[in-house]
Amino acid sequence: MSTISQPSQTQEQANAHLEQLVADVDRGGRDVAGIAGAVLFGGAVLWSLFQLWFASPLPFTFNFGIFNDTEARAIHLGVAMFLGYMAYPARKSSPRDVMPWHDWLLAIIAGLCGSYLFIMYNELAMRPGIPTTMDVTVAAIGLLLLLEVTRRSLGAPMAILGLVFVAYVFLGPWLPDALSHRGASLERLVSHMWLTTEGVYGVALGVSVSYIFIFVLLGSLLDRCGAGNYMMQVSFALLGHLRGGPAKVAVVSSAVNGLVSASSVANVVTGGIFTIPLMKRAGYGGIRAGAIETASSVNGQIMPPVMGAAAFLMIEYVGIPYTDVIRHALLPATISYIALFYIVHIEALKLGIQPMMGAGKPRTILQKMAGWGMGIAGTLIVMGLTYWIGIGVQAVAGAAAIWILLGILLVLYVWLLYIAASHPDLSTEISITNPVRPEPWPTVRAGLYYLIPIGILVWCLSVEHLSAGLSAFWAVVAMLFQMLTQRPLIAWFRKQHVVPAIKKGVSEAVLGLQEGARNMIGIAIACGTAGLIVGAITLTGLGLRMTSFVEIISMGSVLAMLFFTAGVCLILGLGMPTTANYILMATLMAPVVVELGAQSGLVIPLIAVHMFVFYYGIMADITPPVGLATFAAAAISGEDPIKTGVQGVTYAMRTAVLPFMFIFNPMLLLIDVTGWWELFLVVSGATIASLTFAAATMGWMRIKATLVEVVLLLLVTFALFRPDWFMNQLYSKYTAEPASQLLQIAAEMPAKGRLVAVLKGMNIEGDELVKTVAVPLPLLPEASSATGDSAAQQRLMAAGLTVMAFGDQVQIGSVRFGSQARRAGWEQGWDIAQVLVPNQARPSEFWVYIPALAILMLVWFRQGTRAQRRTGAVQTSVA
Repeated sequence: MSTISQPSQTQEQANAHLEQLVADVDRGGRDVAGIAGAVLFGGAVLWSLFQLWFASPLPFTFNFGIFNDTEARAIHLGVAMFLGYMAYPARKSSPRDVMPWHDWLLAIIAGLCGSYLFIMYNELAMRPGIPTTMDVTVAAIGLLLLLEVTRRSLGAPMAILGLVFVAYVFLGPWLPDALSHRGASLERLVSHMWLTTEGVYGVALGVSVSYIFIFVLLGSLLDRCGAGNYMMQVSFALLGHLRGGPAKVAVVSSAVNGLVSASSVANVVTGGIFTIPLMKRAGYGGIRAGAIETASSVNGQIMPPVMGAAAFLMIEYVGIPYTDVIRHALLPATISYIALFYIVHIEALKLGIQPMMGAGKPRTILQKMAGWGMGIAGTLIVMGLTYWIGIGVQAVAGAAAIWILLGILLVLYVWLLYIAASHPDLSTEISITNPVRPEPWPTVRAGLYYLIPIGILVWCLSVEHLSAGLSAFWAVVAMLFQMLTQRPLIAWFRKQHVVPAIKKGVSEAVLGLQEGARNMIGIAIACGTAGLIVGAITLTGLGLRMTSFVEIISMGSVLAMLFFTAGVCLILGLGMPTTANYILMATLMAPVVVELGAQSGLVIPLIAVHMFVFYYGIMADITPPVGLATFAAAAISGEDPIKTGVQGVTYAMRTAVLPFMFIFNPMLLLIDVTGWWELFLVVSGATIASLTFAAATMGWMRIKATLVEVVLLLLVTFALFRPDWFMNQLYSKYTAEPASQLLQIAAEMPAKGRLVAVLKGMNIEGDELVKTVAVPLPLLPEASSATGDSAAQQRLMAAGLTVMAFGDQVQIGSVRFGSQARRAGWEQGWDIAQVLVPNQARPSEFWVYIPALAILMLVWFRQGTRAQRRTGAVQTSVA
C-alpha cells in the first residue's frame, strides 16, 4: 500500500488508526502473539489452502479429498465461525492483543457446530428429517453462536435482523393477517436452518465457497505483491498533471482497484491516505476530497469482475453464466466512473484549481494525440496477438498446446521481469508537500508482469469458457508462482543476493494467503446469516405475502414500487454489509418487482432487478449517518463525516439514477442489443447521458448553468437514456400475434432473442391475472438438425418450457424448476393469450438522439457565447 513520505508523528497515528479501522471492519481487529496468534495465522492459511484445493481439479485427478457442496459449505462456515471468534473481540473496547479464555471456548464450540453437517454427514443422510436430541441441541447452539459472531464481525444491526426473522418464525400465529403464518416449533426451525441446505447452508454460503473466497484471495495476493501500488502509480503518472489531478487519480485508481476488491472501506484507506491530502492541497477542501474518495471507492463495488462479491451470487440467483453477469454490469459501471471523472473536473473548473505539477516536456496537441493513439493501438495489437497466438497454437498443437502456451507465457514473464530489473523499483511513497509526477512509460513498464494473472483469468473465462471458480484458481496459482519467483529473479538479474529475496517472496505469499482468509471471515459469516434470514422467508412463506404487501404500498405503480424497494435497500444497508443486503433483497424483493411489473404489462429482466437492489444496497456505504466508507474518508480528511456523506450523496446521484434507467431500458445492460452499430449507439448515448446528468446536477458545464440550461440538460439525459419512451408515445413497441404462431416465432428467433408473451391464469389465491413475461431462447446445438416446430420445442425446452397446443389455444405444460422461464414468471397451466413480436413499422428509437444532441449543442454554444462575453468584459475592465 502506498504511504506518505516523511510522515509526522500525528500522521503516523492517523495512519495507525485507519489501519485499525480497516482491520476492525474487514478482517478482525485482534492482533495477538503466542499460541493464539499462531492458531489464528495458521488457521487462516490452512483455510486458504483448503479453498484452493476445493476449487482445483486436483481432487478428481488424484481421486482424493473430494468434498461435495454440502460438506464444503459446512467446513467453510465452521472455519469462518472459529476464526471469527479468534479475530473479532467481543466489544470495541476489548483489548486487541489478548485472547480471553472464553473466546477460545466459543471459537472451538462454534467451529464444531458450524462443521456439524460435515462431521455427521453420513449419519444425517441415513435419517433425513428425523433429527435427534443431539442434532437439535447442536443446531440451536450453532444458531446462537452464529448470531453472536455476526454481532462481532458485522455489527449489532445485522444480528438483530437475524433475531427478528427467527422471532417471526415463532410468532406467526399471533401476527396480523398480512404477516401471519402457522408458525414452527424449535425442532423444525433449527432443523430447517442448520441440518438442511434451505437455511444457513443455502445458496449464499455455497457461492461463498465456490466463487467469492477464491476471488477475494486473488485480490489479497495482488495487493500484497505490490499490484495495488503499481496501479496507483500508473494512475498518477497518466493523470497527475491534469487540472484536479489528485481527484482524477482517486477516481481511476479506485476503478482499477475495484476490479478485484470486495471492500469499499479498504479502497478508501488504501488510496485515500494520499489522494485526500493531495486533493485538499490542490484546493478541493476536506469535505469534497473525502466525498470524492468515498464515491470513487464505493463505486468500485459495482465494477466487474468481483462487484463486492455480488457477481457470483447473481450467477445462482439469476441463473445466468458469470460472463453474462459481467457483460450486463460493465456499461453502467463504466459510465458511472466516467461521470464521476467529469464531476471532479467540473469541481476543478468551479474552484479554479490548476495542475499541481508539470506535465513533463512540452508537447503539441498532435504529439499528445499521437502518443495516446500509439498507446491504445499498441494495447489492442498486443491483445489481438495474444488471442490469435493462443488460438493458433491450440489449433495446431492440439493436446500439447497447453504446454507450449505455458512455455511462451513463462518466457514473456521472465522477459518482463528482466525489463523491470533493468530499471529502479517503483516508489511506494507519494510526497504531499512536493508531489512529482512519475514518467508514464517507465511507470507502466515497471509492472507489466502484474497483468499476467489477470490475463490468465480473462483467458480462462472468455476463451476456454471455464467456470468462474476454476478460472480464478488458475489465476491464483499464477499469482502465487509470481510472488515466489519475482523477487528472486529480479535480484538475480541485478546480481544481488537471491536467498533474502526468496525468503521475502515466500513470506509475502504466506501473508497473502492469511490476509485473503481473514478478509473472508466477515463475508462468509454474512452469507451464513443471510441464509438464516432466507430460510425464515422460505419456512414461513413470507416471500409470497410480499407481492400483495408491496402491491398495496405501491398502489400498482411500478415506479412507486421501485422507489419503495430503493428505500428498503438503503435502510437495510445502514446496518448490513452489501453482500447480506443483496442476498436479502434478491430473495425478498426481486421476485416481487418482476411479478408486479409483469402484471402491469412491463417486462423487467431479472438481472435488471438484481442489479437495481445491488446498486441501492451499495449506496448505503455513502449515505449518512452510518456509511462506513464515509467515516473512513472523513477520518483522513479531518472533516465532519455527516457533511462528507451529504456531499458524497450529491456525487453519487449519477449512480443512483442508473438503476431506474436500466429497469425501463434494458439496453443499458446490453440486453436485446444486436450488432456492432447498435452497440456503438447504446454505449455512446449512455456515456453522453451520464455526462449531461453530471453537468445538470453540478449546475455547470462550460460555465455556471442557468435554470433553463439545467432543465434542458436533464431533458437531454432522459432522451439519451430512454429514447424508447419518446418512441413509445408514437408507436407500439410490439405487435400481438395469436398464440397459435408461438412455435413458428420461437423457431425463427435469433440467438438469445427474447420470447415475449401475454399469459392468462389463476394464482394460488384464486385471482384471475394477466401478465406479460419474456424468456431468452438459446440457439440449438450445432449438431442438431431439427427444424420448424421441432426446433421451436427444443429451444423452448432449453429455456425450461414445454407447451401444449389445442387448436388455436396454447397452454404451458410445464416450467422446469430453476430455469430461466421459472425465474421470469412463466406459470405452469396458464394459457398463452398472445405472442408479442417487435413492431416492424416502428422507426428506430435512436432517431431520438438527433434532437437530444441538437439541444445539447445549443446549450454548449450558448454557454460558450456567454463565457466569451464574460472574458471580454473582464479584459475590458482590466484595460
